[in-house]
This record gives sequence, structure tokens and C-alpha cells, in this order.
Amino acid sequence: MIDPPHHRRRWTRLATVLLFGLALGLVGPATPALADPDGGEGASAELRDQLDKASRGYLDAQAALRTSQGEQRTQEDALRLIETDLTTHTEALADIGRSAYRTGRLSPMAALLNSDSPERFLERANALGMVAANEQREVHALEDAKERAARATAAINQEVREQQRQVAIMKARKDQAERALDVAARQQKAASAKASQSGGSGSNTGGSGGATATPAKRNSDGSWPTESCSINDPTPATGCITPRTLHALQQAKKAGFTHYVSCHRNGGSGEHPKGRACDFAAAKGGFEGDATGAEKTYGTNLANYFIRNSDRLAVLYVIWYRQIWLPSSGWKSYSGACGDPSCDHTNHVHLSVY
Repeated sequence: MIDPPHHRRRWTRLATVLLFGLALGLVGPATPALADPDGGEGASAELRDQLDKASRGYLDAQAALRTSQGEQRTQEDALRLIETDLTTHTEALADIGRSAYRTGRLSPMAALLNSDSPERFLERANALGMVAANEQREVHALEDAKERAARATAAINQEVREQQRQVAIMKARKDQAERALDVAARQQKAASAKASQSGGSGSNTGGSGGATATPAKRNSDGSWPTESCSINDPTPATGCITPRTLHALQQAKKAGFTHYVSCHRNGGSGEHPKGRACDFAAAKGGFEGDATGAEKTYGTNLANYFIRNSDRLAVLYVIWYRQIWLPSSGWKSYSGACGDPSCDHTNHVHLSVY
């Protein structure tokens, strides 16, 4: 059956509109070259849990250490002022003592009996009272300054002990992360270990990720506030992310890293279902094969950007090209390698935030 001419014209117009819409990107979302990675960070749930706890504990201890150091500086400033008061009051009492030694102390009764008039009697009585009050005031001031100095010194010593405790916690968290990685590495197959060694240093070669990010919001004590998965994921993924994750995503885009990104994942373990992680494709259009050339440089620069701004963006870890960067340990070989570009993180940079 042959369509009437007006039907053919209608279908021709419809086809033209569809083609025009596709050309402008108005019809249907752009589809990445490969599906989003479905395994999150590409390692065992136990390893991811250990890395999460270790990095969070490290950042918490680091914030507490900074707070303690600030309090120590405050107490040291106070102690310097107290020591100035101590010197002033000590010298004042010394002057009173030297004056008494030179002139001899006149007893109150003798001073009053030697008064040649009632008016002189009252003047001498008042003068004696003032001298006694001045001596007593200086003695009290000196004692108070000594007590304040002792309290400030004790506070400084307490902060030093607190700093030693937080440094020990940071070391323990660093050791925890590295032990978890070592255990996973020993469990990895020989083929994966070989793959881990090939080209793994690509993420550690510098690059131009030197832009400075705007810091995320902290608590008044310098720690990171607890955040829930409360913001709609603006990437093609559906779900939610935390405000800090959104901030890191926006800062990366502001710095010029505008390739395909996917954040939330439904189900599974790791940071993606919690809205605390994003995968940044090395290729502009999506997750493809192993990144090489300009795409690998893009991934390297992006990884370096997150590392440079790790303290501003609350970075827990970065994974790129079979390596993982931790705030406590720097770059380490990552045993999540399994021969797939997404699992090996050779086609995207994974970011997890606190």
C-alpha cells in the first residue's frame, strides 16, 4: 500500500525534526560509551570498610590535633602576659622592701604620737593605711599571677599530651589502612599483581591539577560535620549525594574538569550508595577502555587536583590507574585490579569524601 502524499510529507517533517533534535542533543540524553561502573571502588567490602574507617579516623585525629595546637598557642600567649604581670608585681614588692630597709619602718604608734596636731594625726593615720593597702594589694596580685601561671602551664602540658595522643591515633589509622592494603595485596592473584605494576605510577607524575578549591564547611572546632545523602544527584545517575560531595563535584568542574561524571549507585557497598563518592570518566563521553594519551593526562591532572585540595574538600581517598591515594599514606598500589578498565580504575578517577 502506498502512503498518500500528505502522509509522506508528514513523516518527512517528523524525521527532519528528530534528526535536528538529535544533532542539537535535544532528543534523549547522551549515552556514555560504556555503562557506569557497578562495583563501586572495585575491591572487597572488607577492604573498603577498613579504608573508610582508617581515613575517617585519620582526618578526625588530624582536626583534633589542629584544635589542640591552637589551644596551646592561646595558653602560651596567656602565659607570656601572666609572666609580665609576675615581673611587675615582684619588682613592686622589691621596691617596697628596699624603701623600708633604707628608711626603717616607723611603727604606727610612734607615727601617731609624733603628730603635732589633730590634722597631722589624721594625715599620718591615712598614710599608714595606704602603705599597708599597697603592700597587701601587691602581695595578692603576685599570688594571683603565680596561680594563673600554674594553671596556664598545666593547660599547656595537657594540650601537649592531647597532641601526642592524636598523633598516635593518626599513626594507628595510617597503619590500619596500610595493613588492609597489604593483606588484600597478598590475597590478590599473580596476574592482578602483575597488572597492578604496569603503568601504576601514571597518577603520580604531577600534572596541571594545581587549581585551589574553595574549602568545604567545617565545624567551629575544625572537624567535618555529619552529612546525610540529602541532595539530588545532578549527574546522569539517579539518587542522592551529600552536600560535601556536591561541593567537590562543583569545584572540580569549576577547575575545568568537565568530562562525564556519575556519582550515586543503588545497592552494594562502598561510598556510592551513601552519596559520598563520584566516578569521573577520563574520556569526555563516558567510561571507555584504558585511558591513554590525553585522556590519561586528564585523569592524572584530576587526581592531582583532588590530592592538592584534599584538606579543603575532605577527601577520604582517590583511586586512579590501579593506585589509591590516602591522606595518611599517599599513593599505594591498589589491589582492586581485576583486568577490567572500570574495576582497575584505568578509565575513571574515583573520589570518596568524608
